[in-house]
Amino acid sequence: MTLRIAEIFGPTVQGEGALIGQPTVFVRTGGCDFRCSWCDSLHAVDSTFRQSWKTMSTRDVWTEIQRLSGGRPLTVSLSGGNPAIQDFGPLIGYGLDAGYAFACETQGSIAKPWFADLAMLVLSPKPPSSGEAMDWAAFDACLDFRPDNTVLKIVIFDDADFQWAEGVARRYPDLPLYLQPGNPETDPDSPVDLNQATGRLEWLIDKTLSIGWFTPRILPQLHVLVWGNKRGV
Repeated sequence: MTLRIAEIFGPTVQGEGALIGQPTVFVRTGGCDFRCSWCDSLHAVDSTFRQSWKTMSTRDVWTEIQRLSGGRPLTVSLSGGNPAIQDFGPLIGYGLDAGYAFACETQGSIAKPWFADLAMLVLSPKPPSSGEAMDWAAFDACLDFRPDNTVLKIVIFDDADFQWAEGVARRYPDLPLYLQPGNPETDPDSPVDLNQATGRLEWLIDKTLSIGWFTPRILPQLHVLVWGNKRGV
């Protein structure tokens, strides 16, 4: 069993969503079935970066996780790209046997049975600003394998995204919802304008609360505020 890996890094903290602040080792996969217009991980998505991806055995990925964590169990986040393209069932099995917990973030375009073994599944459907169209039948298939801790996370760039997120919340009222402002500054070598970043967060908070929508949790991208767009943190 081999996996296409863009990078493995950590421990650091989870920068967004339901596990924000959680000490984490990240396994970022290579390859994605989406091409979002504002993707901040093109090095793990676009095939032009394929030469930088490593083909690693499941055992070698597990060995690297243990090395980075010093053998002390923590959360391992499977991200991408789209990690659901690949089979992480055996890796999760290694980790669970050693006391590690696994989380995964995916757009919900591909369902995998190993979702059921996750400590948390973050389904992050892509709003209109992404340029992608969600297949809701495929998304619903992911829910067939959802663990108890399954949440929605939606990135908001503009009013159209916000209205779309309201519709998604109505469609899946039983899933906890996390909203976060989008980050248009994706160049890893360019500094993030923190005033603009906090301004986008303030806009999203004000817009959500002004209509009396009190069910979502509204969070920043913590890693962007701390490290900008640098990779591997």
